[in-house]
Amino acid sequence: MLTEHKPLMRALRRSHTPSSSSPSSSNSSSPSSSSWIHLRSVLLVVASSSSSSSPVYSDRLKSPWSRRRRKHALLPKQWKTFFTPDGKLSEGGVKFLKKVRSGGVDPSIRAEVWPFLLGVYDLKSSKEERDSVKAEKRKEYENLRKECRKIIHRYEKSSKLKETTGKSSNEDSGDLSQVFDSPGLEDEASSRRSVSSDGGSPVAEDLDHPVYDQSPECSGLLEGEDERDKSVLTCEDASAGDTESTDSDSSEDLENIPLLSVEGAEARHENPKESSSLSKADGNSKFYTDEDFATWQRIIRLDAVRANSEWTIYSPSQAAVSEMKAQRSAQIVGLKDYDHLEPSRIYHAARLVAILEAYALYDPEIGYCQGMSDLLSPIASVMEEDHEAFWCFAGFMKKARHNFRLDEVGIRRQLSIVSKIIKCKDNHLYRHLEQLQAEDCFFVYRMVVVLFRRELTFEQTLCLWEVIWADQAAIRAGIAKSAWGRMRLRAPPTDDLLLYAIAACVLQRRKLIIEKYSSMDEIMRECNSMAGHLDVWKLLDDAHDLVVTLHAKI
Repeated sequence: MLTEHKPLMRALRRSHTPSSSSPSSSNSSSPSSSSWIHLRSVLLVVASSSSSSSPVYSDRLKSPWSRRRRKHALLPKQWKTFFTPDGKLSEGGVKFLKKVRSGGVDPSIRAEVWPFLLGVYDLKSSKEERDSVKAEKRKEYENLRKECRKIIHRYEKSSKLKETTGKSSNEDSGDLSQVFDSPGLEDEASSRRSVSSDGGSPVAEDLDHPVYDQSPECSGLLEGEDERDKSVLTCEDASAGDTESTDSDSSEDLENIPLLSVEGAEARHENPKESSSLSKADGNSKFYTDEDFATWQRIIRLDAVRANSEWTIYSPSQAAVSEMKAQRSAQIVGLKDYDHLEPSRIYHAARLVAILEAYALYDPEIGYCQGMSDLLSPIASVMEEDHEAFWCFAGFMKKARHNFRLDEVGIRRQLSIVSKIIKCKDNHLYRHLEQLQAEDCFFVYRMVVVLFRRELTFEQTLCLWEVIWADQAAIRAGIAKSAWGRMRLRAPPTDDLLLYAIAACVLQRRKLIIEKYSSMDEIMRECNSMAGHLDVWKLLDDAHDLVVTLHAKI
């Protein structure tokens, strides 16, 4: 490059050579310095015009992908080329997953692709096998919905009976609740529910398998509050008026009929091939009751009505649903207080209710907690059949369910990993967080719980999730090491890509955090104000770089 521009450089030096008439005093050094400044300017111009040059990114993490643009999403035409004549994905789905990892999925084929990413279909399955699985899953979902209707009918019958039994029955009921609250009989009543003395909300008797009675009015961290000790999973009910009476009736104890075994739910997540049919375990199992389901149902209905409408532009058919169909769907699931909504939102809310009620029975250890509707809404907008949306959601929740445990073990583990990533990558930032007593990274709690759903736009959220799902699918299929392990500078698939993305998000704001923020509350407000200001592909680039450099240490 320098030889090509020698004449230019010589001319530049000659033009700034001091003449004999120039003063040789203190100003004599000025022309020489000026010539070097001009020379450097020329070199910069030449370098920038060279085709072999590349931009320098000083404000971001150096990533193997930092100089590339996002590759194209998986398109319908390419999607079809991935299949063999018998309907199997070629190479066990390796090329397919690589493509999704690099660019996501085109919106027009998401409904076809997502069941593969979420484990509904095996990556090595044939079309015939998938058709069989689809028919079986449809039947299982319908059975769950039938059970939901039975429970609702049983609970309503029990509630009406209480209203007509008179004072004597109510007094007996009160005495019975006192017996259940007695510490000496905790073992006998471990599968039942006691009555809360404050607001009438059910209280878990057995701490090993708590039921989540989360109020929709609770203003936890999902809504952006800054209180460190507040959890969206453990809020008390803010409105006793919304809670159904939980007094047991001595003559008709229908609401305490056991529903599902927690052990059965855990077994399904450990072995997804097992049937999800409703069954009752032995006497040692802990069960949930009709009353528990009624509590979940009440919160689900309120959260469903509050769901926003940003999904509508991505699902024109659901957005154009008729008012008659929307009203009919709402009546079927018993939706209430929806008169202020347009038909598309009513229809969407009704679908959320149906699917979330079924999931509460499918996984009774978790039941329903605030935040789960945020995860289901994008899936329901893409998958137009309820049974398909349900099984995709169930596949999603195999990992995300730990975010909704009352003991918060899953959340704390994930926050700990985010903290370790930041410590390994930027010790200066980590020490600053320690000084603020924020090294536990509690300020990213919301990002962990709902997987950036509140921080990214709807489309960006789907792109991020698709890349995360592709990693998880690669690990499930056992192709992580064989396909990526030998590739240098390539991030291997990881179950914790979300956590690397969260750490990258914090590291991108290191200067702001170090120089301007002097408390964890300020950092939390910054994190909660990121909505609409994040570049999802830059975030993934930086997350993949962290995986490359740190995955062996974390």
